Amino acid sequence: MKKVSFAEFGGPDVLQLIDAEEPHAGPGHIRVAVRAAGVNPVDWRIREGQFQEESRTVHRPITLPAGIGQDASGVVDEVGEGVEGVEVGDRVFGRGSSTYAEFAVLAAWARMPEGLTFEEAAGYPSVVETALRIVRESGVQAGQTLLVSGASGGVGSAVLQIARDRGITVIGTAGAANQDYLRSLGALATTYGEGWAERVRRLGRVDAALDLAGSGVIRELAELTGDARKVISIADLEAPELGARYSGVTGNVPDALAEAADLISRGKLRIPVEKSYTLAEAAAAHADSQAGHTRGRRVILV
Repeated sequence: MKKVSFAEFGGPDVLQLIDAEEPHAGPGHIRVAVRAAGVNPVDWRIREGQFQEESRTVHRPITLPAGIGQDASGVVDEVGEGVEGVEVGDRVFGRGSSTYAEFAVLAAWARMPEGLTFEEAAGYPSVVETALRIVRESGVQAGQTLLVSGASGGVGSAVLQIARDRGITVIGTAGAANQDYLRSLGALATTYGEGWAERVRRLGRVDAALDLAGSGVIRELAELTGDARKVISIADLEAPELGARYSGVTGNVPDALAEAADLISRGKLRIPVEKSYTLAEAAAAHADSQAGHTRGRRVILV
């Protein structure tokens, strides 16, 4: 099969499309013929070797050469021992490993909701798990206000919609081109850049804040919430040094996928795909993801 792999840590150019042995579903897992794979910031952080150092807040060493990618949508073609409730031929989306490939093994999955394309479905697993986790960890309740820095990407798009469904007010920061997009998701929107914290203050009191972009705003978020412990980052590994929390430990993925499927089916969650790539264009997908300014998701079509 064809698979994207890398034999050294570095920039996007270390990604290579290679011929590889097909993986197989072990106990408790399924294999899918991949139709699309989600592109997540964690993918290029792994490619750069950011989690290799023991001193890091998140330490996830890997052995090279390695595949890349953790989200996928596709058609089940192998069911491992002990797996129930899913059959060969089912259309699913979920989380596994080395998903930038023609076949991938998933450890968690859910059936794709009606009306969702493979391209769209691949963008949900990690994004929604992360969004549900950090909204929960923030402790914000209905009637309170959550500030989201870097709100127009995949996780931000999910956070805004999940919060709205729960009666939480959201203030979102993003580039000028994404202001209407944030408002369409129910957020009070403002731009980042000089004076952004004062613009947020004019929009209302902030009960907790999320840093989704890692753009060096932890101190300002702490000032806006009044307490650095009310700030959670998924992008700044140094956040704990400033008193904020770093959320990098995956929660219950099966439950998150089930909740995502429910939200999608009820019309409460929709994350647009900004751009699609082929397996051979994985390096370009990573370069674009690292450049930021994404509206929604980027996916690789297989």
